[in-house]
Amino acid sequence: MSFSTEYDPPMDPLVVLHEDSDIVVVDKPSGLLSVPGRGAHLADCLLTRVQAAFPTALLVHRLDRDTSGVMVFALTPHAQRHLSMQFEQRKTKKTYVARVWGRLEPKTGTVDLPLIVDWPNRPRQMVDHENGKPAVTDWRVLKQSDAESRVRLMPKTGRSHQLRVHMLALGHVILGDPLYAEGDAAAHDRLMLHSEELRINHPESGQGMKFRAKAPF
Repeated sequence: MSFSTEYDPPMDPLVVLHEDSDIVVVDKPSGLLSVPGRGAHLADCLLTRVQAAFPTALLVHRLDRDTSGVMVFALTPHAQRHLSMQFEQRKTKKTYVARVWGRLEPKTGTVDLPLIVDWPNRPRQMVDHENGKPAVTDWRVLKQSDAESRVRLMPKTGRSHQLRVHMLALGHVILGDPLYAEGDAAAHDRLMLHSEELRINHPESGQGMKFRAKAPF
């Protein structure tokens, strides 16, 4: 499977984790674009589905098409500005769960490798120590066998494909990755990457909030 395969988004009903007058938090299914792509065939996306239920919904951040899990949308322009600033200033806290190829050692660690788009092969990204933008990911192994490891990933930055390229750089590609995995590692029905938890400060009250969605794998 490659990224250029036909777009066939899942038709799962919208799963709302939280809603109030300022924000709505949903559990994004794997295989659904966060925002519309170019062309009518790529119009169906999480943003338009959320807007069908919450007409004032505004985008704050995105997840890759093949990643599932927690996403927050703003319901007012003020909330959008406030939340966008939290993401830009790295005041949000994101936690992911992934299944990766092989036995990841040691049990905990940090990847600090700058990333840049791999232009001839876009949308792929790559490590580039000279021109890449800083990208940092902490990891912790939850359980493992010789064949694979289940890991918790805590990105400190929000680069495109950051977790996918950082795991690849460690030699432990995320299973089912249509862009970076090959052979048996690619032979899964989805990308085994899920946004499990998101912590933000509420844009009106400033109160710390935590949203979780259990990984479906």
